Amino acid sequence: MAKLMKDMARPYAVLFAIALVIAVLARAGLMIMDMTGTLAYDYISASGVAILDVVCSILTGSAFIAFIFAGSLALALSTAGVVLYGYLTRKGALPAHPATAFLWGWATAFAAIVCLLIVASGILSGVQVASMSSKLPGAAALVAAVVVFAAFIATLLGAASLVVHACVMRSNSSCLLAKNLLIAVAVCGVVVMLLTVGTFASINMAAIDGMRVLSWLAVDVVANVAMMVCAWRLAKGAHPIKA
Repeated sequence: MAKLMKDMARPYAVLFAIALVIAVLARAGLMIMDMTGTLAYDYISASGVAILDVVCSILTGSAFIAFIFAGSLALALSTAGVVLYGYLTRKGALPAHPATAFLWGWATAFAAIVCLLIVASGILSGVQVASMSSKLPGAAALVAAVVVFAAFIATLLGAASLVVHACVMRSNSSCLLAKNLLIAVAVCGVVVMLLTVGTFASINMAAIDGMRVLSWLAVDVVANVAMMVCAWRLAKGAHPIKA
């Protein structure tokens, strides 16, 4: 048992280290949002309340916990999709490609959104759902919006999948793989954190500026595609890790 635990120690240590890097980056992002006034602490007495504060104010304690679960499920599926892509392309029988990374990222994002909506549909009361439905466009428009939003998220998942693939392909030992993954998480994480802060700030406003939001979304897509291309170039010609 002791030897088995020792053999498993390094992979788990790498996993925990990756989580800590992400946590530190998230904390840095929250600090930036606090310094720029993006975070709100007292929406009840404030004037010009941000839209997300208004939306979240209708959630009860139990509904809030259910919403956290729904979001966690979507994030877990998205993460699993990236890891699965890295594993499948590691075997060598299934070569990686930016197109497949994007398309499977799209499918993963769509499935994650569907799971989120299934859970979210039971969070609000029938009266709240009916009230919100009366203000939303038709079913066809909503489905189209979900598909387009999933495509936007797919650029990020596709980039993450190819980054993992590049880390694996450029590693000839488990130690080097761990190092590559940590470096990739830190470098790409800083980019994603800064873009997330900017995008969130453009949306969480009392009066949303459509052009500002679209501009940030466009920058997000360009950055995701750039990371995808860089990862793909790094992976090409590299030798996969030995089993």
